[in-house]
Amino acid sequence: MKNSTIKRVILLGAIAVIAVLGIQTYWVLQTLDIRKKEFNQTVTTALIDVAKEIANYNGTVLPSQNLVSQRSSNYFIVNINDEIDANLLEYYLKKEFEIRALKANFEYGIYDCSSDKMVYGELITYSNEGNLQGEDLPKYGDLDYYFGVRFPDRGSDLLSSMGFILFFSAILLLTIVFFIYSMFVILRQRRMSEMQKDFINNMTHEFKTPISTIKISADVFKSHPSVKKDPRLARYAGIISEQNQRLNNQVEKVLQLARIEKNNFQLNLESVNLNELLQELIRNADPKLEELGGEINLSLPTATSFIQADETHLKNIMYNLIDNAIKYSEGPPKINIGLFSGDDRIAISIQDQGIGIPKDFQQKVFDKFYRIPTGNVHNVKGFGLGLFYIKNICRAHGWQIDLLSDEGAGTTLTISIKKTAAKVKRTGWKWLKRLQPSSNI
Repeated sequence: MKNSTIKRVILLGAIAVIAVLGIQTYWVLQTLDIRKKEFNQTVTTALIDVAKEIANYNGTVLPSQNLVSQRSSNYFIVNINDEIDANLLEYYLKKEFEIRALKANFEYGIYDCSSDKMVYGELITYSNEGNLQGEDLPKYGDLDYYFGVRFPDRGSDLLSSMGFILFFSAILLLTIVFFIYSMFVILRQRRMSEMQKDFINNMTHEFKTPISTIKISADVFKSHPSVKKDPRLARYAGIISEQNQRLNNQVEKVLQLARIEKNNFQLNLESVNLNELLQELIRNADPKLEELGGEINLSLPTATSFIQADETHLKNIMYNLIDNAIKYSEGPPKINIGLFSGDDRIAISIQDQGIGIPKDFQQKVFDKFYRIPTGNVHNVKGFGLGLFYIKNICRAHGWQIDLLSDEGAGTTLTISIKKTAAKVKRTGWKWLKRLQPSSNI
């Protein structure tokens, strides 16, 4: 993942988190405000009805203004303008609150003119909690006959009424925390990945010097007359040269993959004659096939096909495909290579009769470092980079690569190139050998 992509993801994620938090906070505050207004309105209406019932009972007239006054968030006073009977007040308060389903614990007090104090009435509870204690209610000097009602548990009652909203708010916060943690994990993994790439790059560059030295030494050793005369020494010299070249190819592959992942990779496009290139590949693979008793059947049209490609990388991916076909064959390898030209595409097909790939692993074989699990058997060596390299080179060229395989029945890999990226010079068709591929292009 590019650094710019990570920065965009983090920026958009931060904006999303802030927006979600803002919306959620606004929603919770609005809900809380609505619940407060509903509670205040319900209590005010109930207290007005209580005052009216007391006035009717006493046969007095209520004040025309400031009948119910809210002095704090949980404390209300009611101006009766007449003496108040405590038992009658408690009865009417319970009645009106129950009519409105207001099951909140409350306490009431009555102002006593003679003592100029609030006379505490009682704490009325609707829960089984026995730990609520009544407190003296404050008095107000601007009224003569009034009573006060306080709801000591109003804050907790409001929160409990919003339990559902708070529950989902907590889930949202946990989700946001998980998202932030995921961002930290991604950044940490990114740093570790960069360290790994730097290590691999440094390691492979350090390998280039001894590999070059071994190659020069092996060439000198092979060309020495005494080595040429001794078949045993000549064979060992050939093995040294061959294995050194193999090591060099692996190092080059790692370096090329590192360049691709860092976007420092550039294709040197040129016109490539596919007919000649495939014939050259077959000639180079013949000695190894002869040693194993295998064969390659090559099918080419007489129409010469030219494409715009990086010839070095094209040869590398074809070498890899042929090498895989050889390595994963049981017994003498039998490989079919064909070049096809359709109406809008040119296709190169490589078909083997090897062990095949199980369907469960076919989507993963193009992943970096992935190798099909074989238990404790490691008869085929490799790093899991070949098909990953092939996929990236094809992607860089704009080509399509398809895999068709059945376990125990071989594998067919097809590279499909659009005609817009290829130039075909038709001179008629003449097949060297007929190849019947197992997949349609």
